[in-house]
Amino acid sequence: MSDLRQHSEACVRNREPILNELREHLADAHHVWEIGSGTGQHAVYFAAHLPHLTWQPSDRPQYHGSIEAWRTDAALPNLRPVLAFDLFDEAPAVEHTDAIIACNVIHIAPFEATDRVFAHARASLNPGGKILLYGPFIHEDRELEPSNQSFDAMLRQRDPQSGIRRLADVDAKARACGFERALTRRLPANNDLLVYERPL
Repeated sequence: MSDLRQHSEACVRNREPILNELREHLADAHHVWEIGSGTGQHAVYFAAHLPHLTWQPSDRPQYHGSIEAWRTDAALPNLRPVLAFDLFDEAPAVEHTDAIIACNVIHIAPFEATDRVFAHARASLNPGGKILLYGPFIHEDRELEPSNQSFDAMLRQRDPQSGIRRLADVDAKARACGFERALTRRLPANNDLLVYERPL
């Protein structure tokens, strides 16, 4: 199984800053559903460093080989087998969870997928649950960084439906499903961690 493990340098670069945020924002959580687990590296790293959480990875079937290889090698008691899930599925893959995290997902998917993140969250999050989104975003009050301009152009050339999203547009999708952005944390390499919650 180890031969199936895929490796992303970006996951290695960003995992520690993200982990520091998760320690703060998921301190009281028990179960986390990860949407778009990709290679599986984040799932293993975060589950290993946050043993109080049950970590549930999910992704489309073509990614399961790598995710399961990383999971098997790690043999962590709090890391669940990967679930088959696409954001355009009718129902969420998890019925009840304290938090949903999606790292580098919404800019590589069609913009309609952003609707689906919040719609699935509305159906599956426990009271007081949070949505955490990590990646690059376009802020109205500052110009997009040159590195992200190049990244956005590459994404749109590869797939016109993908691209870095405007933060205001993501907020609008969240609000339509009953969520508000509670926090924006600037992280290294011109990325943000966004935390969305249901207003009390």
